[in-house]
Amino acid sequence: MNPYYEHRQVVTFADTNVVGNVYFTHYFEWQGRCRERFLADQAPEVLQALAGDLVLVTVDCSCEFFAELYALDEVSIRMSLGGVDDNRVTMDFGYYRVGAGPARLVARGRQTIACLRRGPGGALVPVEIPGPLRRALDRYSPVAAA
Repeated sequence: MNPYYEHRQVVTFADTNVVGNVYFTHYFEWQGRCRERFLADQAPEVLQALAGDLVLVTVDCSCEFFAELYALDEVSIRMSLGGVDDNRVTMDFGYYRVGAGPARLVARGRQTIACLRRGPGGALVPVEIPGPLRRALDRYSPVAAA
């Protein structure tokens, strides 16, 4: 089993800026897209809970850039579990240019989400990480990869 969940996509011209490289905000969009595909593929029960009172709130997000991506590059976004602390989950992301030759790391990101529920009056209340999400994430932890 891979030590990461992988989402692949091709960079579009809409992802680039006037200079021709991928505009930095798209890396954050891709984190969200990878996370959403992960939920759909690995923990669909969580998506059902999100239609109810469960809320996943991004509380921290970062990205370091090492090389550029351009239109029509294929990118592999690889998500793994960075850590768990109470009701918070940190996910690590590696962005790799793939195609001819070995994959090349072009950026590295991190995102922390908090698990909350809507309480009375719409107030957000911290809750335990849902079991299906925890089990799905555990498959991509550094311990599982070892």
